[in-house]
Formats: sequence, structure tokens, C-alpha cells
Amino acid sequence: MRNDRNSQSANSATDRLLDDNRHSPRRNYQYNGVFALISINLLIFIVGNIPGIALTSTLALNHSNPAWYQFFTAMFSHASWAHLSGNLFFLYIFGRLVEEEEGLLGVVGSYLICGLGASLMSWLFQPGGIYSLGASGAVFGLFAVSVLIKLSWNWRKILEVLILGQFVVERVFFEFGQTGARDGVDHFAHLGGAAVGVALIMGLMRLEKKHLGKGG
Repeated sequence: MRNDRNSQSANSATDRLLDDNRHSPRRNYQYNGVFALISINLLIFIVGNIPGIALTSTLALNHSNPAWYQFFTAMFSHASWAHLSGNLFFLYIFGRLVEEEEGLLGVVGSYLICGLGASLMSWLFQPGGIYSLGASGAVFGLFAVSVLIKLSWNWRKILEVLILGQFVVERVFFEFGQTGARDGVDHFAHLGGAAVGVALIMGLMRLEKKHLGKGG
């Protein structure tokens, strides 16, 4: 009789655990922000490759004479499928991490702000007759944001920060070493996106501390 009760108790606990997992916010999250960003990038690439439509050259950032909107549209434009697919892979991985913590507005806002910072950095440090385009500057910003928002004394969070952080630090140092290379890669945009990502999170943390201080 005692064994039956223990078995029933164990089964009940297991059922509750499985039910909690099925209904956990992370398990059921739809990642609408990430998929919206991916969809926009894909749509612009598809339309830009329709014969007779010169969309990509219009949306890319013209360093000689940039239109104001190009500082935003350049982060959604890509030169080739290989260029697009690589950026979308990292956007999916790191965008999900950001959206899990900060929600739809958090990931979309981070992408746009970091992408704008990347465009400005690229334009300021690379004057002349070149065009820059691609989501990589914004994605580098998501690299930095995804690490900083995970900072916590929870051991799982610490492990996540160590794993993500070593990757991000390695990539940033690599980009610094490549700024003088003429390899067709916009390393200044990558550094700009990462720098803006750090500044964004640090600024928000500071505002939150001030708000908590006033509330106390």
C-alpha cells in the first residue's frame, strides 16, 4: 500500500513537471521579433534580385552621398545569398537570446539601434566611393546585448555568459585586427554595432538603477 502511494505521488510530481514544461513561457514563445527581422531581410533580398529592380543599390549605404534612410535600410540589404544566409544564422541564434530576455520590442529595438550605429561608424571611418550593406553590424550588436543581459549570479546565467562571452570577445578582437584589411568586409560596421550594443545595455542599466534609487 505504501509503495502504491509513493508511486502515485511520484507520477503526480512527474505530471506536474511535464505540465510546467509544456506551459513554460520560453517553451511556447513564438519569437515574433526575430522572425519579423528575418522575414524583412529575406523579402528585400528576393525583391532586390528580380530582374529590372535595382533595389539593393538604392538601399545600400552610399558613402559618397548617403540618403538619410540608407543608414537604416543598409542593415536589411545583402549582396548575395551567402552574405544573407550567414547573417540570418547569427541573427536567429543571438536574436532569440535577446528576445527571450527583452521581448519583441527589445530585440527589434536593439537590432535597429545597433544597425544604425554600425552604419554611422562605417560611414565615418570609411569615406569615399564605396557602398556598405548587410545585417552583420546589427548582429554584432546583438552579440554584445545577448551577453550583457545574461549577467546574473545564477549559475546557469554565468555559464551562458562565459560561453557567449568568449565567442563575442574573440570576434571583436578579430575585427580590430582586420580594420586595415581590404577584404570586402565592413569591419568598422561590426565594431560599431558591438560598441553601440554595449552602450545601449549599460545605459539602460544605469537608468534602471536611477529609477530604483528614486523608488526607494
